[in-house]
Amino acid sequence: MSIDILERIDKLRIKKNWSLYELAENSLVPQSTISNMFLRKTLPSITTLEKICSALQISMSEFFVEDEEMFNKIKSMEFLNGFNSLSAESKSALLKFLETLKKDNQ
Repeated sequence: MSIDILERIDKLRIKKNWSLYELAENSLVPQSTISNMFLRKTLPSITTLEKICSALQISMSEFFVEDEEMFNKIKSMEFLNGFNSLSAESKSALLKFLETLKKDNQ
């Protein structure tokens, strides 16, 4: 299965409700570079893609995961790894915080 890199960038950008200008601003990639990628259908360099992923708050590996379920599993694993690295006190505080969020969203 082949991924359309520009289409993936566009979907993630739209998911954040960002214009191309906002993508450029948040990724610190010149707007001309972003515009040219889409107008000329050229692929971004690895460095540009890394900056875009950073702005979108995803890793490069997450970028290339096409399956939304797999993407969510990766995020969950990252959360669990972070949680497991916390002290017992911090884990307890985080769990209390999550319970508060859960109540606020009901």
